[in-house]
Amino acid sequence: MQRRQFITLLGGAVTWPLAARAQQDQRVRRLGVLSALAEDDPESVARRPAFEQALKALGWTNGSNLRVDYRWGAADDPDRARKLVAEIIALAPDVILMSGTSVVAPLMQATRTIPIVFVQVVDPVGAGFVESLARPGGNITGFTQFEYSLAAKWVELLKQIAPQVTRAAVIRDPRLGFGIGQFAVVQAIAPSLGMELSPINAPDVSEIERGIAAFARFPNGGLVVTIGGTAVHRNEIIALAAKHRLPAVYPYSYFVRGGGLISYGPDTIDQYRRAADYIDRIFKGEKPADLPVQTPTKYNLAINLKTAQSLGLAVPHAMLTRADEVIE
Repeated sequence: MQRRQFITLLGGAVTWPLAARAQQDQRVRRLGVLSALAEDDPESVARRPAFEQALKALGWTNGSNLRVDYRWGAADDPDRARKLVAEIIALAPDVILMSGTSVVAPLMQATRTIPIVFVQVVDPVGAGFVESLARPGGNITGFTQFEYSLAAKWVELLKQIAPQVTRAAVIRDPRLGFGIGQFAVVQAIAPSLGMELSPINAPDVSEIERGIAAFARFPNGGLVVTIGGTAVHRNEIIALAAKHRLPAVYPYSYFVRGGGLISYGPDTIDQYRRAADYIDRIFKGEKPADLPVQTPTKYNLAINLKTAQSLGLAVPHAMLTRADEVIE
């Protein structure tokens, strides 16, 4: 009989194949992170430490048993997105974390083998990124941003905080299927609130500026800012809303921290913490195809009282009491 080699590991005898596997498990993993936002964006500054702290709690420390390579600013420029995707793929990471719906397609075209975990992605089934939420299939899974019904909540909140609004401009990106889907939901609820709608397309800042300026020529207007193509232009949109004195509702609380009036949407930082768990599980051998796409578990209502005051709006007490974040 062939002689078998034994070594002592953690005080016990194990066969050589098991020992080799244990040593392999101690190798430094490589994680590529592809972000839609710029590195110095305040939201990026908040996301990165929260994400790395969540990884550390699971036993993965950047610079120790993990190397994290970041690439920033992939949104709103297809050529730059493709360039950054190529750079990430060239690093041969064990897993890729990516954010932003517009980045998914070029990344999936570049690799069908490297595991991908996404965050901040809208309607991954409708976009064809995964087969289903329960069984994504392929090499990709992650965390979707919201359900379409959320768009109805934005119109309701706009009417509650600014009852005089009877006209709403909806800023959306018509190039994206979910941009059309959100507008359809807003369109369905608007008549019950006595509100007329005007779409403003958001492929670039100049078109947003022209659309808002034209809309603001008539009274009793407000803005509904949807998900998709708006986050990278949020400073300009917030400034335009202030310039034209338009009450506006936004999809994320970081719009409100930047001076926007009110927002309701998923907790973006929480998605990064949850993504760390999926990355840990993939490092340990699980496959993206077997990890269900998850929907948000936390939604935040944020209100900027300073902005409300500048618009002459009295925020209802009931709205203040249920707000998760109030900026004074």
